[in-house]
Amino acid sequence: MNRRCPATLLLAALSLGSVAGTTPAASDAATIATLTAEARAAAGELSGQLAGELAREYAISGRLRSIVVCKYSAPELSSQISRLHGAQVRRVTLRTRNPALGTADEWEQRQLLDFERRHTGGEAVSTLEVAALVDEPAGRYFRFLKAIEAGELCVSCHGTKDALNAATRTRLSSEYPHDRATGYRVGDMLGAVSFKKALAEARP
Repeated sequence: MNRRCPATLLLAALSLGSVAGTTPAASDAATIATLTAEARAAAGELSGQLAGELAREYAISGRLRSIVVCKYSAPELSSQISRLHGAQVRRVTLRTRNPALGTADEWEQRQLLDFERRHTGGEAVSTLEVAALVDEPAGRYFRFLKAIEAGELCVSCHGTKDALNAATRTRLSSEYPHDRATGYRVGDMLGAVSFKKALAEARP
């Protein structure tokens, strides 16, 4: 079973880059280290606050209310945390519930596919993350992705068909007619929290 910690991955990447003649400048390595700490904190804030709100609503009103919380509260929390960090912080997945909000971009898709491969190979979802400096048409960005593991509360609305009662399936069909985010079991990877921050003023 091949388990790799993020720090080891970063050091390995830097070593390989040196061999290929593409070693990042010391300032780039420092930027990655500093912003990775911020991105981890932001991912924890989003996941923690959303989980807390879901748990409260589920305890009061059950799983149908949880569907509403995810629909309205999750985007609001993402916006609040994005403003706090001066970055784009959001949840992304390869199997969207709301395509307008959760669709991964090209870079995120590649990382999510790699996460799935690594998880299938035995790595725990909680260890899956990646950080990089990425040049895009609008400028240079720090990109970070942290995998989200499905818990008991998650599968009450994202679970297998047998795990979802008729009322939940009906509500999901009504709220999310293009829903693809079911069929998960506890311990599966639901998607990831994405953190994207511009390193300089973006070009128009």
